[in-house]
Amino acid sequence: MLSRIFIQNFALIDQLDIDLKNGLQVITGETGAGKSIILGALRLIMGERADVKSFAKSDAKSIVETEFRITENFKDFFEENDLDYEEQSIIRREILPNGKSRAFINDVPVTLDILKELSSKLIDIHSQFETSNLFTEQFQFGILDGLAKNNTLLTDYQSQYFSYQNIKREIEQLKSALAENNKESDYKNFLLAELEEAQLENIDFEDLQKQLNTQENAEQISEQLSQGLSKLNQEDFGILTSLFDVKNKMQKLSELSSEYEEISQRLEASYLELKDINSEVESKAENLEINPALLQQLLTSVNKINALFLKHQVHTVEGLLEIKDELSSSQSSLETIEIKIEEKENQLKHIDIQLASLSKKLSENRIKFSGSLEHKAKEIFAQLGLEKAILKIDLSDSATYNLHGKNNIQILFQANSGFPLKPIQGAVSGGERSRVMLAIKKIMAENNALPTLILDEIDTGVSGRIAEEMGKLMKEMSQDLQLIVITHLAQVAAKGNQNYKVVKFDENTVTKTTIVKLSEDEKLNEIAQLISGSKITEAAISQAKELIG
Repeated sequence: MLSRIFIQNFALIDQLDIDLKNGLQVITGETGAGKSIILGALRLIMGERADVKSFAKSDAKSIVETEFRITENFKDFFEENDLDYEEQSIIRREILPNGKSRAFINDVPVTLDILKELSSKLIDIHSQFETSNLFTEQFQFGILDGLAKNNTLLTDYQSQYFSYQNIKREIEQLKSALAENNKESDYKNFLLAELEEAQLENIDFEDLQKQLNTQENAEQISEQLSQGLSKLNQEDFGILTSLFDVKNKMQKLSELSSEYEEISQRLEASYLELKDINSEVESKAENLEINPALLQQLLTSVNKINALFLKHQVHTVEGLLEIKDELSSSQSSLETIEIKIEEKENQLKHIDIQLASLSKKLSENRIKFSGSLEHKAKEIFAQLGLEKAILKIDLSDSATYNLHGKNNIQILFQANSGFPLKPIQGAVSGGERSRVMLAIKKIMAENNALPTLILDEIDTGVSGRIAEEMGKLMKEMSQDLQLIVITHLAQVAAKGNQNYKVVKFDENTVTKTTIVKLSEDEKLNEIAQLISGSKITEAAISQAKELIG
């Protein structure tokens, strides 16, 4: 329930502060008094754009503040948006002189999206020409589902439906990733096979290069080894022979004098070291193999690994092994994606079963209550002077699940006998729209928890008995929701639980607008004035009393 409106510095309003009650709240006032200004201010709370040109004072900020009594059903919204829930919650919008806007819920700054989301749940402003939502599928389902008491069932269905859609998107993304990976799969498989064939785990590339270097220079190495052995072992002048002779002489000298003992020992060590070198050279010379086939094999292996280095832009076998692991992991990820797709498709099948069951129940309930909706609408149409009007629900099966189940809906309308039923958007005339929408809102008010509803001159163009019936209808509606009506009709104004009047006045040569709460006597005079005009007659007073009574 909207319990308070505060407006400051907006168009002709300097400052306005009014408390509202439950039931039918009626606002009247002369044409041009500023009723539309109040609605314009309320639309700021609905998140609409503000025009700084509409400020009464261009150098001061404009403030629109509303206070709502909010039930605990809204606690989830407040928690999700990190807001403090209060039973009496304040929504405020401030527009600065530079055009920048700020929004607050219970003094916590919020974005316009959050403001719109909450205010749309709390208030519904409907002007006489605003009937376009009657033509939307979502609105039409809302009418029928409210009557069929499908709210809980629809909530369960939509929860599953959103899961269904999310899983479908995930499957599409996984399949897209799989297809993308499959495009590269053959090439990756080729690269992996190439690296596996190289048996990199068993290769010491440095040793391989040494072996290749040895084979490439085998003849020169053999020749040098032979020449070295010849110098070491030449019979008369070989290094070992000469050193052996010198070593023996020094040994004899050391026996004669201890002064030569160290030299003798060093020559002994040198001789043994040289002899060991000779043996190693002989061994290498004997083991050296000049093998063209081995050379070719080593050359092929080294060239293959160098080619892999170049292809993969690395310089070590370890780098190639890392790439091999990555390619192997990539192939494993393909298998993982395929497993995930299978899992998601199984989840989809499970949810599909639940959706089928829930959508079937929704459809059955809609079919069951569509006749009741058509009957109720016909009764209210007749009450509003549309005695020949017929509303029919055309419910058909949908090939796929949608937000509302597995149904498509179309409301058909016929205003006069002898004419075919047509979709309501093309069948209802301008003079009928307001009354048709009022009838629909009446049905919805009986079956749905609607927000505060503001009807802005929806009764324009009617009079007499129809005006009286519209007033009765609005009074009945106000038993199920807070209804605020802006009207020029005495028959409607007379039904108000509380009446207000928008007045325009001059103050210090400045025109201003405000709204005042009417006492019972003031209400009587206002209704009489609506009947007779500016001059209130006794007959008008008497008629006003009769209307109120």
